[in-house]
Amino acid sequence: MDVILLERIEKLGAIGDVVKVKNGYARNFLLPNGKALRANEANRKVFETNREKIEADNAQRRTAAEKDSKSIEGATIELIRQASNTGQLYGSVSARDLAEALEADGHKVGRNNIVLDRPIKALGVHEVRVSLHPEVAVMIKVNVARSPEEAELQAKGVDVMADMFEKDTAGFTEDYDPNAEPGEIAADAPETTAPEAAPAEEAAGETTDDEA
Repeated sequence: MDVILLERIEKLGAIGDVVKVKNGYARNFLLPNGKALRANEANRKVFETNREKIEADNAQRRTAAEKDSKSIEGATIELIRQASNTGQLYGSVSARDLAEALEADGHKVGRNNIVLDRPIKALGVHEVRVSLHPEVAVMIKVNVARSPEEAELQAKGVDVMADMFEKDTAGFTEDYDPNAEPGEIAADAPETTAPEAAPAEEAAGETTDDEA
């Protein structure tokens, strides 16, 4: 389907561009959200008549987004989640979670503003893009940890999972035999064997000679 863009769409075009998109993308996203018009003769005339106002409104929204971006850019949000010993979360962090965390910090950001290619499923500090306007985007840091203490360490650049692995393996030592060949298992010490008792017949014979 051919559409007329009413705002800049990343990797698609700028205001006024006529572009070809998939029918589902147009019907489910662009048209209902007021981001485009069907590219027919009537809509072309409507767009050209209102072009000046459309561009002015876009510039106003861009200015507001640029102002908001100054307080959001570089912000760090901390999320405490349960995770396995390998650092995998029991669940995941979604765009909705990030939007709610930002709002709790005083930033009005909608879920649709969070550009998250896939949910966050592991501990660590992740960089996430926030699009405040089609022409204004900033990066934030998301510190996902199992406790405030771990979050503080991660904020300082400590790899908590690597540090934990080192602690788990510390103290594990293998018996070492300097005389063993590579790959050879150290031999156990030989067992002490008690002297064998004399046969019954021999003992009996010695007694007979003494009596004689």
